[in-house]
Amino acid sequence: MSETSQVRSREFLKISGQFKLGALVTEASHPVTAQLSDTSRQGIAAALGLLFEADGDVIKTFRNFVRSGRANSIRDAVVKSIRGGGRIFFTGCGSTGRLSILLDSVWRDFWQRQEKTTAAADLENRSFSIMAGGDYALIKSVEGFEDFTAFGKKQIQDLGVSSRDVVFAITEGGETSFVIGTAWAGVEAGAKVYFVYNNPDDILCEHVQRSCEVIQDARIEKVNLTTGPMSVTGSTRMQATSIQLAVMLMVLEMAARELAPGVNRGATDTLPLQFLAALEEMHQTLKSPAFLSQLAEIVALEESVYRAGHKNNYFADRFGIDVLTDTTERSPTYCSPPFRKFDDTTASESWAFLFVPQAGPAEAWRHILKRAPRCVEWSEAEVHALVEADKFQRTIDTVRKISCAELMRFKVGTDGLPARVLKAGDCAIGVVSETEKESAAASGGFFRVQLEAARKSGAKTGIIYFGNTPLAGAPAADKTAFVPLPNTGFVLDGVTRVAVKLVMNALSTCTMVRLGRVMGNVMIWVVPSNLKLIDRATRYICQLTGLNYESANQLLFEVIEYVEPRMKLDRAYPPAVGLSVLRARERLTNEDAEKRLMEESAKKPV
Repeated sequence: MSETSQVRSREFLKISGQFKLGALVTEASHPVTAQLSDTSRQGIAAALGLLFEADGDVIKTFRNFVRSGRANSIRDAVVKSIRGGGRIFFTGCGSTGRLSILLDSVWRDFWQRQEKTTAAADLENRSFSIMAGGDYALIKSVEGFEDFTAFGKKQIQDLGVSSRDVVFAITEGGETSFVIGTAWAGVEAGAKVYFVYNNPDDILCEHVQRSCEVIQDARIEKVNLTTGPMSVTGSTRMQATSIQLAVMLMVLEMAARELAPGVNRGATDTLPLQFLAALEEMHQTLKSPAFLSQLAEIVALEESVYRAGHKNNYFADRFGIDVLTDTTERSPTYCSPPFRKFDDTTASESWAFLFVPQAGPAEAWRHILKRAPRCVEWSEAEVHALVEADKFQRTIDTVRKISCAELMRFKVGTDGLPARVLKAGDCAIGVVSETEKESAAASGGFFRVQLEAARKSGAKTGIIYFGNTPLAGAPAADKTAFVPLPNTGFVLDGVTRVAVKLVMNALSTCTMVRLGRVMGNVMIWVVPSNLKLIDRATRYICQLTGLNYESANQLLFEVIEYVEPRMKLDRAYPPAVGLSVLRARERLTNEDAEKRLMEESAKKPV
């Protein structure tokens, strides 16, 4: 071990008691998917079936929430706040940060589609999302931001949170420092604060002091949405954020109907039961053999492309934020190359990328977010006020890398296509909604143009279509998956957005399982980019090698030091957990362990 890695390990171990989260339910192994990697070798459809079976926990928890009757009181709080001149804040980090931005986007999109009036524009701008690290973090995890309560407080205070507002502080585990900071800032401002989380109160209070303080504070209303273990151990982008998305979209649907002039309000008190029935119907569809067979072919397509060292371009319009969320979350979960800036010639090319119909980056990002991007651009003085002197330089360096100017270097509009030309061996997949089926069929439509161009270049093509009726006249595609959905009449179309999330989660997860990035249901390629993930990686090493916690952590930091230069340049690098496990088991050097891992990952499942 180098002196540097020893020091970093010792520093972590001193504070590790705050981040040892192995006792949390969200960190446990799901019994349904315990043999997920073995099942995927036997058949892709069978593995997908396990993932959707585990999503049954989402439906069960949603049903219990509906029966509790709490949706009505939360709706009332939102409506009262907005009518009183207040705003809604959604805050989160990582998966819940992207969830918060998605909720904000869906809310804004609804009001933008209404008649152009001053009232509609005003209601659109009553919603704000706050993600640890700002909108830049949609694309790539921002190192360390979620570990600081003060950062969460500042980001929401910068937007002027007040006593008229409602704050939904959303954290899967219930322990994230950044999100807890936004909750306390809301309390201090006199706002109505909801703490939305996915672990039992007694376990959190026993093991995480900062969570206990929130849970026991009477000024904060708790929304506990525990579903149980995740289908991929510790991967809270799965069931945890799925139930949060479903509940929050239902509440927003109820509020929008109360506030929108000319919208058929109906009896919003009964809407939760309608939402539940539609979710149950949709979930049964996802588990059907016909759909599993179709989605399995899309998984096989993506797997073959990535295994051969080629790339995939996703094309989406209405579902741009949904697809972006899933594709960018693959990188920290499975150590795949993150999105690459169009002018970065040193970073590894991203396996998957997203394009929307707009031409320029500013227009494309506004289309995805339904507003102008909002990034963290703190001054040196502001950073000095937030962190200790020894952390200042590292923090200010990070802040300079996550500005709006840097976000614009990710060209997700059509002007970015020349930097990512498809060739033979690549693939292109369109993700299409019911409202887009006519444009998808039109000769000059975005999806037809892009998929036909991909086919002409020799790339394979696919379509994932979410609709109430079959997609007629669509461009020819090598693989098509049709997700038939109930026609709910919901103005925010929340059931469809939940379906997109479940399908994209299952697609990306099963693809990565087939590529060897999961052992059983443990994500052995997880990127230890913050304190919580360092603890998780350490525990996985303990589990897979028999090392004690301290020894496993020391080994982990030694491996991190080995791969870190490539991590910082967004170049391909081996998984820290897998490398550590091989080193401990086989007594190999870093170099030999990496060679062994690469050889194993290149093998196709039998």
